[in-house]
Amino acid sequence: MPPFGLLHMRAWASLFGQLLRPRRAVFIREVAEAVLTSQLKPHQEKSHFVIKTPKGTRDLSPQQMVVREKILDMVIGCFKRHGAKRIDTPAFELKETLTEKYGEDSGLIYDLKDQGGELLSLRYDLTVPFARYLAMNKVKKMKRYHVGKVWRRESPTIVQGRYREFCQCDFDIAGQFDPMIPDAECLKIMCEILSGLELGDFIIKVNDRRILDGMFAVCGVPESKFHAICSSIDKLDKTSWKDVRHEMVVKKGLAPEVADRIGDYVQCHGGVSLIEQMFQDPRLCQNKQAREGLGDLKLLFEYLTLFGIAEKISFDLSLARGLDYYTGVIYEAVLLQTPAQAEESSNVGSVAAGGRYDGLVGMFDPKGYKVPCVGLSIGVERIFSIVEQRMKTFGQKIRTTETQVFVATPQKNFLHERLKLIAELWDAGIKAELLYKNNPKLLTQLHYCEDMGIPLVVIIGEQEMKEGIIKLRLVASREEVAIKRENLVAEIQKRLSES
Repeated sequence: MPPFGLLHMRAWASLFGQLLRPRRAVFIREVAEAVLTSQLKPHQEKSHFVIKTPKGTRDLSPQQMVVREKILDMVIGCFKRHGAKRIDTPAFELKETLTEKYGEDSGLIYDLKDQGGELLSLRYDLTVPFARYLAMNKVKKMKRYHVGKVWRRESPTIVQGRYREFCQCDFDIAGQFDPMIPDAECLKIMCEILSGLELGDFIIKVNDRRILDGMFAVCGVPESKFHAICSSIDKLDKTSWKDVRHEMVVKKGLAPEVADRIGDYVQCHGGVSLIEQMFQDPRLCQNKQAREGLGDLKLLFEYLTLFGIAEKISFDLSLARGLDYYTGVIYEAVLLQTPAQAEESSNVGSVAAGGRYDGLVGMFDPKGYKVPCVGLSIGVERIFSIVEQRMKTFGQKIRTTETQVFVATPQKNFLHERLKLIAELWDAGIKAELLYKNNPKLLTQLHYCEDMGIPLVVIIGEQEMKEGIIKLRLVASREEVAIKRENLVAEIQKRLSES
């Protein structure tokens, strides 16, 4: 190989440079495009970004929150009247806490990503967390209520008040007590709440999981299919018997003649007379579980009669409640019609439900110690949808604030006096407002009071300062009275107590 001198090296460098220049140009162009794309991408993405709430969720306006708070106040007031104490639990639980508690509905649980080595899920209801709470804290007796959000990955139907994120109001009685007394109180609470909310006529369907299991047994359902068939029966309030039968036979492998025998039972509903009839049923009366369930229901109806609510309760053999943890009495409240329009209750679905779950706490206790429990859950979202629709129909106006007094002035440079005056009202516990302007117009202030439904206006100006008085204006009648400055708070409190 010939030796390379300086000139040869320069020549080779020039040649390599010519060969690499196109590639270098391509590389530089690619880098520039990448930088430009990275700069433009956020802007491009932003232009396509749709601002909305996630599917199955919603924001609540101030007007909606007022209605919601009134419903919750009424529900919570009833729970307190019956001696319940309040607890709260985390919005998410360990995944294993919720696993295998909800039957076919377990697929609706929201699982979270691994957080520091713990597999977590959003709570599906308030019942399982309550059972975990009892077991973890070794509580043997408790009457509690709990209000909180739960999450389910089901197909939302906003019109019917079905969401993926929604609020539940639960009342439960935990502990070993004489049969059916706590169960009867739970049904009484349901009646009190639904009657108090004035949603229209309603009925509470009642059944017992022991009667269902006994019915399945005498009809020939294999024990391994009890839960699966129970989940199918639970759909009878939404679909026809024909469709439910098809699901049991075709999808779940039940013999057609067995399904037909079940059909003879699940289409029965009534009162105490139906319980007596089932006691005489040649097949059902042979099953020990069914007899126990029927005996408890008979006792339950005795207590319901004493509570004066028996006419609101229907023994319905089609009621199944698909959740796996129920062990005894189950119940579900449905509206027969809404005040605004007489529609079938199936348009809304159940507005309250519950039942007895004697084995759930034992699933969490290391020694399997059982704490019998019975409870109910109020469907706040569905009730809210009904009340909201009714208010729209009747054009009811809603106050979004509770302001009682507005502090106003007809003249300029009175901000300091207004601030001193409103501080005095606040310190006295009076709900008061003013406009955040140095020199607001009097007409603007009065219009604001009328728009917001504020009942009283306190007016201070030069003349009032000279005379040591304050003008008190009644917004509804537009009447004005002069009151001594030192008597203002007492006078306002008197008028508010009388209104």
